[in-house]
Amino acid sequence: MQLHFSPSMRSITISSSNNNGGFGELMKIKVAARHFSYRTLFHTILILAFLLPFVFILTALVTLEGVNKCSSFDCLGRRLGPKLLGRTDDSKRLVKDLVKILNQVNSEEVPSVMKLPESYAQLVSEMKNNKYSAKEFALMLKGMMERSEREIRESKFAELMNKHFAASAVPKGIHCLSLRLTDEYSSNAHARRQLPSPELLPLLSENLLHHFVLSTDNILAASVVVNSAVQSSLKPEKIVFHVITDKKTYAGMHSWFALNPVSPAIVEVRGIHQFDWLTRENIPVLEAVEGHYGIRKYYHGNHITGANLSDTTPRSFASKLQARSPKYISLLNHIRIYLPELFPNLHKVVFLDDDVVIQRDLSPLWDIDLKGKVNGAVETCKGEDEWVMSKRFRNYFNFSHPLIAKNLNPDECAWAYGMNIFDLHAWRKTNIRDTYHSWLKENLKSKLTMWKLGTLPPALIAFKGHVHPIDPSWHMLGLGYQNKSNIDKVKAAAVIHFNGQSKPWLELGFEHLRPFWTKYVDYSNDFIRNCHILE
Repeated sequence: MQLHFSPSMRSITISSSNNNGGFGELMKIKVAARHFSYRTLFHTILILAFLLPFVFILTALVTLEGVNKCSSFDCLGRRLGPKLLGRTDDSKRLVKDLVKILNQVNSEEVPSVMKLPESYAQLVSEMKNNKYSAKEFALMLKGMMERSEREIRESKFAELMNKHFAASAVPKGIHCLSLRLTDEYSSNAHARRQLPSPELLPLLSENLLHHFVLSTDNILAASVVVNSAVQSSLKPEKIVFHVITDKKTYAGMHSWFALNPVSPAIVEVRGIHQFDWLTRENIPVLEAVEGHYGIRKYYHGNHITGANLSDTTPRSFASKLQARSPKYISLLNHIRIYLPELFPNLHKVVFLDDDVVIQRDLSPLWDIDLKGKVNGAVETCKGEDEWVMSKRFRNYFNFSHPLIAKNLNPDECAWAYGMNIFDLHAWRKTNIRDTYHSWLKENLKSKLTMWKLGTLPPALIAFKGHVHPIDPSWHMLGLGYQNKSNIDKVKAAAVIHFNGQSKPWLELGFEHLRPFWTKYVDYSNDFIRNCHILE
C-alpha cells in the first residue's frame, strides 16, 4: 500500500499492488484549500489513521478473492475472521463439545416418550425444523443406535432359530425317497430279498473281516457312507456293514440296499425292533429319556421362551440350539453304548455317524494297537482350529454342579464321536454301559442341569480312562458348522465329518464343501431323480 501526494499538494492518492505487478488506485482525497495550515494537516492525518484499518481489510479481501476464489463477506468471515482475531478452526472445538455432550448422556436412559426418527434423513429434517438442543440431539442419536442394535440382535436370533428348525426337519426329497422305497418294499419282491443272501450270513460274525456299524434313519445319508467306504477301500471284499435303523424306516432302508447292492462288500440292514436284547426292560433309562415330559419339552418346545437373549451371545445361543436337536433323545443316537450286546460275536467294529464321508482306506484302523483301551478316537483339544479342536470337559459340563465338580476335571481333553474304533472284547470287561446309565439318571434328577449336549457328555464320563488317542488325520470334524475349513486338510483326511447344522443334504449346507459328499450320490438312480434330491 502506498500514499502519493500531488505536486500541488491539493490531493492525496492511496494505491495498492495488484496481481499484474502494477498499482491499483483505491482512494483519492482532494484537499479543498489551496493553502493548508498545520491544523488541516493534523485533521487529514487523523482521518487517514481512522480509514487505514478499513483499507487494510479491503486490501486483504481483494487478495483473498484472487487466491481462494472467495467473493462474499460470509466467506470472508469464515476464512479471514478467525485468523485476524488469532483463533484456530472452530470445528475442533465443536467436536470436543459434542464428545462432552455424548459422554454426559452415555449414562442416561433415553426417555420412553421420545419419538425417535426412522431414518438419518428424518433426523436431519427434524433437527432443522424443531431446533433441538445438543443434549436432545445426543439422546435421540443414542436411542436410534440402541434400537438398531436391538433389531440386529433379534434378527440374528431369529436367523439361528430358523436355521435350527431347517436342520432338524426332514427335507422333502429325503422324505419322498423313504416313502417311495417303502412302497417298493411292499410291491417288489426284489426289494424284500434277504440281506445278505443266506450263503453270506456266516460272514456277519467273521472277525477276520472289517465290520462297520452305522445307525441312522436317513436312507440317502446311509447310502453315501456305504458307497464312500466301499469306493475308498483297497479291499472292499473284506467290508461288512451293519446298518441299524428304526421301525418306520426299516422297509425303505432294506429296499435301497436290496435294489442297489455294493458288491463285493456285504450289507446287513436291521431295525431296532429286530434286536432281541434291545427291550424296554434292558434300557429303562432311555425309555425314561424318551418319555420324560420335561425332556421332550426341552428338545421339542419353544427354544426362545424363557431365554434371556440380552445376556446371551449369538454364538452361545447357536451352541445351545445345536444341543437341543431332537435326535439326542432318539434311541438310534444312544445305541452305540450297547454295541457289545448287539454284536456279541464281534471283537472289533468301527462305528460311523451318518454325516461322514470316507475318503481313504480304513483297514489300517483294525491294526491299531489300542493298548488295552476300548475306544480309539481323535482328541478334540489339540489343533489349530479354535472352534472345532478346542473342546475340553468344561465345554460340555456344568462345573457349578457339585457332582460334576467333584468327579471331573474341566481341563481334561474331550474326544470325538462319529468315527470310533471299538474293541468290543475289552469293552465287555468294563462297566461302561452301567456308568453311562447312572449318569443319565443323575442328569434326569437334576433336571438336565449337569449337561445339555446329547450323548457325548455321558460317553465322556463312561469311557473315562478307556480312550486311546488316534492320529487326527483319521477324522476331521466341523464341516457342518463352519465354512472356513481348510480345503487341503479336507482332501487329506481319511474321514470328514459334517457334524453341525449345515448338513450337505440340506440347502443350508456349505456350497464349497457339498461336492465332497455329493460325489457319492448316484443321481442317475430313478428314486433319487424322481424325488428331486438336491444336487
